[in-house]
Amino acid sequence: MRAQELQAGDLLARDLLAPYLHSRASEFLRSLRLHRESGQDPQGAADAAEATRALRGAARRISGTLHTFRPLTDTGWADTLRGELAWLSGTLAREHAYAGRLNRLLEALNRLSGAGGGTSAAPGARESTASRTQPTGTLTVGAARAGALLERQLTLARTRAHSAALQALGSSRFHAVADAVALLASDVPLGPAAAAPAAEVLAPLAVGAEQRLKEAVAALPLGLAAHPYNAEALVHGLAATPTSEAQDAPWHQVRLLLRLHHYAQETFAVPTAPTAPTGTCLAAQALDRHRDAAEAAGAAASAARTPRIAPATAYALGVLHADQRHEVEAARFAFQQVWQRTAATAP
Repeated sequence: MRAQELQAGDLLARDLLAPYLHSRASEFLRSLRLHRESGQDPQGAADAAEATRALRGAARRISGTLHTFRPLTDTGWADTLRGELAWLSGTLAREHAYAGRLNRLLEALNRLSGAGGGTSAAPGARESTASRTQPTGTLTVGAARAGALLERQLTLARTRAHSAALQALGSSRFHAVADAVALLASDVPLGPAAAAPAAEVLAPLAVGAEQRLKEAVAALPLGLAAHPYNAEALVHGLAATPTSEAQDAPWHQVRLLLRLHHYAQETFAVPTAPTAPTGTCLAAQALDRHRDAAEAAGAAASAARTPRIAPATAYALGVLHADQRHEVEAARFAFQQVWQRTAATAP
């Protein structure tokens, strides 16, 4: 983060941190009100989904900001609120995640079996081997059953997540979180350090968030990611005893650190007119695709372990799993390309 170049001026840390948290808390409360006012018709359901998305976004920003700038706050209060916001955001995210995972897998099955036409590859990536292969009779037969199995499993999971979200939003625990955020909209419990100049205490913490991101990226196998669908990564992803979860974890961690870095930048930034996506935004989009594809591959693998499924169904799920692991590699390739360009143009 180029904190030194941002317009902190002679402001105190609290003069930047408090208004940002006030704004995010107001977004949280506004989204909550819209969610409560949404109706039961299809438009109301769409409004509720959008309000939930905005609610989660505000919760993540508050939590991330309190994490990065924790030394400037009342740490006991900040740690408690961060934990509760993480609980809320995670609970609300599950329903959307299951729905998106099911759509992704069904679209991939249609494409692989020839039922739904082609789809464009991820930016910067070649078309996967699985999508170039002509569908076999076994795949065509098994795709319908695989789709039905995935729909049954993920719809059940989504229904349970929806019930859990509704229960959470009606709980006393949530009302306590909402009360704490309502307080945050008018009064931020800051510590004595926040009275120091922003350039002395706020900027170094933001730079620290950037440094942690760079260190995490440096630990990634970006050399391998520069080659789409590299054999070593795919062997790990398709092995009988898969190590893909452990292999994916560092990339997921970079995604979280990139988000914290972005929120730290927002704390300093002066609002401007919309512009073309920055390198940070493009990198985040690539890592979002990476997370989605990795989780979809896991869902396909889990479905393939269902007892007593037909061989054709298992075969289709195996092809689907391989296809999603290819998408993981495509996303890594895209991230590597964006990151290298961003690093090359950085001052």
